[in-house]
Amino acid sequence: MTAVAVIDAGGANFGSVCYALERLGVQPRIVRDADGLRDASKIILPGVGAAAQAMRLLRERGFGDVLSTLAVPLLGICLGMQLLFESSEEGDVSCLGLLPGRVRKLQAGAGLRVPHMGWNALRTERASTLLDGAEAANTYFVHSYAAPVTDACIASCTHGATFAAVVQRGKVAGMQFHPERSGVAGARLLSNFLQWSGA
Repeated sequence: MTAVAVIDAGGANFGSVCYALERLGVQPRIVRDADGLRDASKIILPGVGAAAQAMRLLRERGFGDVLSTLAVPLLGICLGMQLLFESSEEGDVSCLGLLPGRVRKLQAGAGLRVPHMGWNALRTERASTLLDGAEAANTYFVHSYAAPVTDACIASCTHGATFAAVVQRGKVAGMQFHPERSGVAGARLLSNFLQWSGA
């Protein structure tokens, strides 16, 4: 059986993502360099921390070029989703470029704190099997930067401004929230990804 590979890019949520997969009956393969992706059927890129540091680690370990050539479904989580885009204001860094757009800092305001921490409801922008059974789910967010709502956005959320909460283009997908910390809805979303063909 081919593996579900989880990339260890130094993110603090790496372990909790692995545990969430184990609860779904999947024993993930922990991958610390690009060679470990060779026969993976699915790839997950978790991330918590700073974009520049995470991108530096991904490039040092050979992931930068390899991820853009793979033909299997890829899921970025939290910072991992932000790294799928062309660039980020956080550290003014070039990212993986798998999705068009620039990640920008959320703006604080009256009654709005940054980082955005807590439960928010998803709003479906476009139907996708990735959202089946969780189209308006409450999911748990912890982030200070967010991706724009583009044609890749299949679900959005609002914290002051509206931002992309779930993205999908071809076999590349991302979730800005933490499915591993989002209870039943998060487990359903992860399960949807595990069953997803990328079509």
